[in-house]
Amino acid sequence: MKLYEIAHSRAGDKGNIVNLSLIPFKEKDYDYLYHNVTAAVVKEHLKDIVEGEVVRYELANIRAFNFVCYDSLLGGVTTSLALDAHGKCLSSALLELEVEK
Repeated sequence: MKLYEIAHSRAGDKGNIVNLSLIPFKEKDYDYLYHNVTAAVVKEHLKDIVEGEVVRYELANIRAFNFVCYDSLLGGVTTSLALDAHGKCLSSALLELEVEK
């Protein structure tokens, strides 16, 4: 199954860093995401875009995650010639991740 079947995501940028939220539609899916969507899994999935480290922060009190992806925007919005200089499409790319049911 794809992540978009059980969660939604938003993206934000700061310099050359993208923050990706991952929020399950149902609270019960938080534990599944906790065990199956690690920083290493996200890094592998976005390896063609994210050149740096991926750090996952668990926000258990609101049942969500924040993935901080370093070196992801070709230098950032002020220097990049990329079509998506802010990295907003990365939230959709994250949701395309295939995970086991």
